[in-house]
Amino acid sequence: MDNFHKIPDCSIVVPLYNESDVVEKLHSRLTAVMGKMGLDYELVFVDDGSKDDTLNKLKALAAVDERVVAVELRRNFGQTPALAAGFDNAGGEIIISMDGDLQHLPEEVPAFLDKINEGYDVVSGWRKNRVDNFIMRRIPSHIANWIASKVSGVDIHDFGTTFKAYRRDVVESLKLYGETHRFIPALVSGQGAKIVEIPITNIPRPKGKSNYGISRTFRVMFDLITLRFILAYASKPLHFFGKGALFYCFIPALAIGAYILYDKIVYHVPISVAHVPLAGLMMLLFVVGFVLIATGLIGEMVCRVYYEATNAKIYSVRKIYRKDSFAQAKL
Repeated sequence: MDNFHKIPDCSIVVPLYNESDVVEKLHSRLTAVMGKMGLDYELVFVDDGSKDDTLNKLKALAAVDERVVAVELRRNFGQTPALAAGFDNAGGEIIISMDGDLQHLPEEVPAFLDKINEGYDVVSGWRKNRVDNFIMRRIPSHIANWIASKVSGVDIHDFGTTFKAYRRDVVESLKLYGETHRFIPALVSGQGAKIVEIPITNIPRPKGKSNYGISRTFRVMFDLITLRFILAYASKPLHFFGKGALFYCFIPALAIGAYILYDKIVYHVPISVAHVPLAGLMMLLFVVGFVLIATGLIGEMVCRVYYEATNAKIYSVRKIYRKDSFAQAKL
């Protein structure tokens, strides 16, 4: 039985988008590092709809290296779906994810594996000394990471980096969507996963330009709101909407009603003369409160359907390339 059919000790998942300039060097360095460790491994490269020559170079690597699995997505889906596709096609007992632009050093992979072997379920990289633009990247990232840490209760400094290692059972329990890949430690913390953070080197991008702009900062902020909802209310949305209805609608409406009745009984102020606007606001608050309750109930039903029935993917694979598939094609 050849290495392709063995269950590898480690899978390295790398999403790629227009990384033609570095993909061969990335493969070479990863191969050198993993070869020294004496582990059975595979390299799962996911082409996320690249417009350059990335896919062709991946196919060429897969044709000669049995440890390469090249996953071609039908279009550019984004980093979270690309990672999900890589995780779903990775067979290793330990799964390491990293960026494909060589800002993550392949030579630091052994440090992640050492921590996993110490008994941790998730090892997260920490870009302790960042080289990104101070105003556009570092300050927004620091704020977002601080908020994510407080919201999730997970005490790590760098949620945003892709460079992480996971035990297989942790990855198998994940349901990724949107751009939630950066919050995986927070998502799995509720399951009791043991999480540790290790410093990693942060260097300027060797080739090409970043695929992320300032718009990513705004997306991260929205994702933080989503994270808070997922961690606290994903399985009980009625609690979220119910609290909103109670504290922002029903209690204020009852207070307004009590004030109107007090004015009516004590001072004999006609409601139809003095309190029409307040009475209208009270009724509006009651209506909005009932709408929130109804929304929460609908959310409960949607959750039930989601957890019991859905198994939808957030990506679409066109083809998977391995060395044996090329050999079979020649027969």
